[in-house]
Formats: sequence, structure tokens, C-alpha cells
Amino acid sequence: MARILVIDDNDTMREGMTVTLKKAGHDVLAFRSGTEGVAAFKQKGGDLVVTDLKMNELDGLEVVRQAKAHDPSVVAMVVTAFGTIETAVEAMRLGAYDFITKPFTPDVLRAKVDAALELTRARARVQKLEATTEVLSAEVAGRVGRTVVGESEPVKKLLSQVQRAAAIDATVLIHGESGTGKELVARMLHDQSPRKHGPFIVTHCAALAETLLESELFGHERGAFTGAVKRKLGRFELADGGTIFLDELGEISPSVQTKLLRVLQEHEVQRVGAEDTVKVDVRVVCATHRDLKAEVAAGRFREDLYYRLHVVPIELPALRERPEDIGLLARHFVAKHAPRINARVTSITAGAVSALARYAWPGNVRELENAIEQSLVFAEGTELAEAELPAFLQGASARAAQTLGALPVPHGDRPLPDILEDLERQLIERAYEKAKKVKTETARLLGIKTSALYYKLEKYGFIQKGEGGAEAE
Repeated sequence: MARILVIDDNDTMREGMTVTLKKAGHDVLAFRSGTEGVAAFKQKGGDLVVTDLKMNELDGLEVVRQAKAHDPSVVAMVVTAFGTIETAVEAMRLGAYDFITKPFTPDVLRAKVDAALELTRARARVQKLEATTEVLSAEVAGRVGRTVVGESEPVKKLLSQVQRAAAIDATVLIHGESGTGKELVARMLHDQSPRKHGPFIVTHCAALAETLLESELFGHERGAFTGAVKRKLGRFELADGGTIFLDELGEISPSVQTKLLRVLQEHEVQRVGAEDTVKVDVRVVCATHRDLKAEVAAGRFREDLYYRLHVVPIELPALRERPEDIGLLARHFVAKHAPRINARVTSITAGAVSALARYAWPGNVRELENAIEQSLVFAEGTELAEAELPAFLQGASARAAQTLGALPVPHGDRPLPDILEDLERQLIERAYEKAKKVKTETARLLGIKTSALYYKLEKYGFIQKGEGGAEAE
């Protein structure tokens, strides 16, 4: 069914076209003037505009022009008498798809409208393909072969859960601390599922304001709000036939929770500013570090939505719960990042692995990966040694880090900022020495702006305040 606007100031012609198109199963809005028709189109949109050419006040040419100006993708068709075919050709030059000459039979009208709507559907498919390609461009590379690295019992249990959950088309809720690999597990669920040939669309819910998140998830129509210059397909439409991953779902507002519940119940979305809904066939995988059951009890998360999401729960283990995997992960990250950062390094020493294992990794696998990347910047030999690890993993700092790691949640404790500040100072000192105190080179090694480097050098006493104007060679 399509929404068709019929505009004709002749009551008999307008009513005849309206009846014919309604019998064909379309939603028809009829108007006796071009002004009314264009105003309705700008407010409600439509799949096809059928307008008479000769009308008082606002003729068919102006209707086509204004409709195309509002939505360049709209398909328009003009109705004309035999003697005004030249004007109809002018309408096509302005963007009309076709014209139909009076008098015509209902069969001719239906055939012309079917052809015009096929063009509308083709354009929609192209738009969806282009939007999906844009979203997937950063997602597709390296998808094949992704898996959780580890041989511990918690990892074996996790991999077994993923394999079973992937085979069924149910909503999955992944829970785990930050840095445990929730997006990786979501990708594995998709790659091992019957939907693996469909799109995998990621949305980081916590990174967007409520209004932007609603538009990202459900799409919007042109003119729905300031800055909406064209129709945009939402992530659910782009994920049609595949999987959508909603990361940090616990951060979404009550308003978005309500709309998400409708999508899960009805399998349809309504773009912002639209009146109609669009059917979608999407598998939903969600992730959060929050305890959603506690959020429900506190009144911050809808209970009915929670049970819609909590169909297949998967709990990710923290890295401190699988310390036997730290060596495997460290070697994996060396192999992954060394070719890009420091091609000399091909392995990591047993001493370095032991130092890594002594730390509890409150930031989990992501923190371990960052530590390996930092170490590779300054590694001198072919093996990554303990002395080349970040300062918080060595000596007194390591002991402080180990003590800190024993705490279940180290968020507000004073030692963590001290450790991170010491790490920053050590990294800057080593980069400064490696660059022979050439500040531009130091900044390049650290990947920061020179102005930011001057501030850090002053902060840690490597240069005097105000000395940043002269470059040391």
C-alpha cells in the first residue's frame, strides 16, 4: 500500500481517481487545490503525487516544482488534456515522472500508478543500500574469524553459550563490566547465526543525546526538525534482515524505552515526523554494564521492556576472573599491534607476562590491550620486556596497582588517579628522551598536539613555565 496525493480542482475527476486508487489498496489523500495539496505533502509526505496540470491558484507545474523542492526523491505524475501535452513535457523537465492524457480508463490510471510506485520502491532500495553501505564501511573489515581469546573455563562456558544463542532468533541481553568485550560477543552471535549474510548495525546508545538517538534508531522524515534536510533511514531499517546491536542500553531515556518496546512488540518502526510505520525483520542484541533488574526496581527502566530484552541473557566474565588467559591475550595483542606500532617486536617475555598477571585489570581486556599498545611504542628489542611495560605495572607502582586491583570497584579511590598520573609522566619522560628533547617529535610519538605537550612538560617539571616558545634541538 502506498500513500498517494491526488490534486484536481474538477470534483468528478478527483473523486474518480480517488475511488480507483483506493480500490487498488492505496491510502489516498484528495485535494481540490494545488495549495492544499502541497501543504499536506509538506506536512504528511507521500509516495506519489498525482496532480492536474491546469488549475486555478496553483497549477500542476508549480505543484511539481514545490513538491520536488521539499523532497527531491518524490515521484510526481501530471494529468493533462490532449491540447496541453507540451506543457506536460515541461512538467517532466521540472521533475515529473510521467503524464497521463485525458480521457483515460481506470486500467490506464492503475498501470501508470503501478509503474510510478515501482520507481519509488526502487529509489527506496537504492537509498537503503547506500545508507547501509555507509554504516557498514567501518564495521565489515576483519569480521571473519573474530572470537574471544582464552582457554579458561569461563571462556569455554561463554563460547558454548554464544554458539547455542546464535542458532535461535531470540533477543539477547549481554551483561558485563566495561572492557570485557560485549561488542565482540554481539558480532560473534551475528556471524554464527542464520542472519550472518545480513547487515550487522551498531548503535552506541550512551554516546548520543535523546533526540539524536531517536533519529538514529528510528529515522526521520524531511523537515521533522531543524536540520532534517532529507529523509533518513534509522538503524532498525538498515538492519532489516540482519542484527542490530544496542550498546549501553541501560542509558536510554524513558521516552526511547517506550518506542523500543513498540518495535520489539510490533516489529515495526515509525520515523520521527512520519505518520506511517515500516515493518522490520531484525534480531536485537543489547548490552549494558548496569544491573537492569536493579534499574527496574529503582524506577529508571521499564519492567515490560526488561523482560522483552532478557530472553537470552549472557554474562561476560571480568578479566580478573580468568587470569590464566592474560598471557594468551598479551601475545595476541602483541601480534595484532606490533606490525603497526613497532615491527621489531615479535613476542613478550615470561617476566612481562608475570607482571601483567599480578594486576587485577579493573578496565578488563580493553585496559590490557591499551597497556600493550603503550609498551610497544617504547620497546627496543624483539621481545616486549617487563621494564618496557607501563609504570603502573612495575615496582612500587605495581604494588599499589595490585592493592587497588583487590578492590571490587575502584572508582572513587585516590590511588587510581595517582597511578594514571605516574603512567602519564613516565610515558612523556621516555618519549622526550627518545626524541632527544625535540618537542615536535615528542608530540608525534605520543600522538598529541604540540600545545598539549608544552602543558604536560610544564606540569611535570621537564621545562620551566613559559619556556614552551623555543624548540630544543
